[in-house]
Amino acid sequence: MKNNLLELQRNFINLRNGAFIHFNSATEQFHDSDISDWDFGITDKNDPNRHPFNPMTWNPQNLNCQEWAQVAKSGQAQFAALTAKHHEGFCLWPTETTNHSITHSPFDVDVVSEYLKAFRAMDILPGLYFSMLDLEHGITETKCTSEDKNFIKNQLRELLTNYGEIPFLIIDGWNAPWGGPSFTDLPFAEIDELVKSIQPNCLLMNIGSGSDMSTTDIVFFENAAGQEAPENFVGPGASCNIYTENWFWKERHETTDLKSAEWAFYEKVKPDSEKNIVYLMNISPNNSGTVDDNLKQRFAEFGHLYAQPNQLNEIPEGWLKR
Repeated sequence: MKNNLLELQRNFINLRNGAFIHFNSATEQFHDSDISDWDFGITDKNDPNRHPFNPMTWNPQNLNCQEWAQVAKSGQAQFAALTAKHHEGFCLWPTETTNHSITHSPFDVDVVSEYLKAFRAMDILPGLYFSMLDLEHGITETKCTSEDKNFIKNQLRELLTNYGEIPFLIIDGWNAPWGGPSFTDLPFAEIDELVKSIQPNCLLMNIGSGSDMSTTDIVFFENAAGQEAPENFVGPGASCNIYTENWFWKERHETTDLKSAEWAFYEKVKPDSEKNIVYLMNISPNNSGTVDDNLKQRFAEFGHLYAQPNQLNEIPEGWLKR
């Protein structure tokens, strides 16, 4: 392992606390639906996309990425990730690879750009989330052709070329139990080489890697799905969870009882930090582009707990046991 990668891993883990921004087609498409976050369970059956998303319904007219950043800052977040493309396949940037993007909607604002500008202005290190699984374009565990691979690579090139420094990419739907291309069809090394050729300091985090460090730079645990780190885990790791019942916004979230800040800090962030795992708590903006008051309040309460002295210690050099 290159020393530069070890240093990048250490610096990232020392950020300790982050925010995960889930905002994409599901925010509009399923806000009043019992469907959780995406059309789960169709790809392994080779079924057609049952709920295609119409970009003409994308219209978050009150989009306020500065507010998102303020909410994250109130929760003492040091870094953040935005769902630039989720499993459905809608792109939050003006991509040249497909018409399934903000460009072909009534609200053609480049959300990726607005997010990056807002979070950088608040000194929060912003990265991106990107799904390899793509229901709109039929990229699944049963189909990932050479054309599909080029499509994915061209989208990643856009994100890594047009927006300045991207310190990390969280990749989902890739060799994962819930669907997406396998490493046989889309090898990790091939994508890692592409990413590092454009941005050598960009950490590539693969949610579907399990604990195999050969297919990720940071081991990722989707804790809301019950993925717990082994007791002897020493890092580098990342984990994520939600105060609400879903990753993406539902209308009922405005009045629902959220999980507590104490739960987030004492049961999630603090114990995982002792295993050298950073934590991302979820912000789910509503379909107008703003954050509900109850979620704002929870982030502020968490930030108060987190800011208490001597809570989390920085890790020293040589922290990784290899």
